[in-house]
Amino acid sequence: HPLTVAARYRSGPQSLIGPELYPWWLFAVKTALVVMGCVTLIGLAVRVLVGDIYLGQAIGQSFGALFSGAVTVIGVVTLIGFVLERQEKKPDFIAKWRVKDLGLFELGGDLDAETWRERLARGRDAARAAKPGPAVRKSAEMSPAAKAVASAIAWAVLLLWWTGLLPMASIRPEDLAGSLDGVDYGRILVQIVDVAYWPVTLFAAARVVFDLMRAASGGNARLTAVGDISFGAAAAWGLLWLWFWSPLSPVIWVGTATDFFDRVRSLFDRTGDHGGELAALLMIIVVWAFVGEVWRVLRGVGRMIVGRC
Repeated sequence: HPLTVAARYRSGPQSLIGPELYPWWLFAVKTALVVMGCVTLIGLAVRVLVGDIYLGQAIGQSFGALFSGAVTVIGVVTLIGFVLERQEKKPDFIAKWRVKDLGLFELGGDLDAETWRERLARGRDAARAAKPGPAVRKSAEMSPAAKAVASAIAWAVLLLWWTGLLPMASIRPEDLAGSLDGVDYGRILVQIVDVAYWPVTLFAAARVVFDLMRAASGGNARLTAVGDISFGAAAAWGLLWLWFWSPLSPVIWVGTATDFFDRVRSLFDRTGDHGGELAALLMIIVVWAFVGEVWRVLRGVGRMIVGRC
């Protein structure tokens, strides 16, 4: 065909996403869809639990919003891939692939419907025999650059959802009005979102930019350590704000470790109607998250000292 012959003399890429970039594009799309699915499920569960909407209606709205969001995400990722494909010099994490990245793409391939159909056809035992647990963990290892790309994608999706730019089922605080155990959690959530909107937005945007820088540098260990220390400290400060000064503080704050463990024990005590189960659960989540961020900072300090991941 004349167009086929003419295309051979055309300079530049001949496709929207080339074969070198396609595995990364596919991984980005799958990662974004998984994050969107998790956010949608959380929103669905919250709205059903608080009685804001009937289950059937919530599922229908969630699927519709998830489909719209998926189309948007795929379009954005494709646009980014289109631009990268036409750059003379591509980022090193794309041009200089690593053996560990093959495990990443294999893990991404597990999300295909065809792969799951084959596994179901072979049976669960055959699938386990084909690849035992240690082999799965080994094949799923990612290079530092690949981890940075995955983190950037996840944070970008969360940022778009938080700012309302991604058409997904959102959890609107004003829809969650109502009291539980004498506490109006809807009003508390509205107040927290009003205060934390811009700090969270800046945090997520900075995280996306940092992860892209980390990917471009090949996952430099000390750069990763700087991010772990900085973002871990920022997140820990946000959790301290929740604990001491936020509108949620009067609900979750305890003064001593004894009081903390007493509330945890009451959460599992079925001998009486103590109430305050949600408050105790939120208290545990905040404390657990704070410990995790402190550990992230300490691990970053260690990584900074030894100079490797």
